[in-house]
Amino acid sequence: MAVDSMSMKQIKNTGLLQSEELHSYILETSVYPRKAEPLKELREATENHPKSYMASAPIAGQMISFLLKKENAKKTIEVGVFTGYSLLLTALSIPDDGKIVAIDCDREAYEIGLPFIKKAGVEDKIDFIVSDAHLALDNLLLNAENEGSFDFAFVDADKTSYLNYHERLMKLVKVGGVIAYDNTLWGGTVAMPESHVPDSMKKNREAVIKLNKSLAADPRIDIVQLPLGDGITFCRRLI
Repeated sequence: MAVDSMSMKQIKNTGLLQSEELHSYILETSVYPRKAEPLKELREATENHPKSYMASAPIAGQMISFLLKKENAKKTIEVGVFTGYSLLLTALSIPDDGKIVAIDCDREAYEIGLPFIKKAGVEDKIDFIVSDAHLALDNLLLNAENEGSFDFAFVDADKTSYLNYHERLMKLVKVGGVIAYDNTLWGGTVAMPESHVPDSMKKNREAVIKLNKSLAADPRIDIVQLPLGDGITFCRRLI
């Protein structure tokens, strides 16, 4: 079937992922068949949580796993754990001697995912810290051996604190290491007129826009922002 000029213009401007059918196709063809069983079970358990929308998107998770394996990352940080989907994915992606410092102020949500983490046999890779993330990161920095020692960091927590986390993580992650920030498109609201943004999303929208501008202007990093899930930005430390 021929594609009319308007359709071609849309494809050129926005890419091909314009429908739920295409999204489902990627999940069913490339994501779900490769997903470990404990990850599938944790995803299903998380769907029953009233804040299930907080879980990382499977497509974004596949990208993170791909990157971790490619870089042979062994020591990582996760800021914001929720039920532990991305945490379990990371634990399954790093080597047997890998370690994850996982930080969240909510132990209760983590307990939902813990049985699946144990089932996967990766609990020993995880150091779960119940704490305010600022305090936990500052405590890590008190030990000089931690500076520049982490290969990867993933941040999916309170959006208004992302820039503060960034400065701490830039000290903890090694040169050449990667920091990933989730939700950097914030439901698409970053490109909407403010008058069209729901009131409940405005505060975080403002914080995400500020983050995106700051990361783009930061000479210490290379960045790539991808329209996966709710938007994810990868930053590679240069100096």
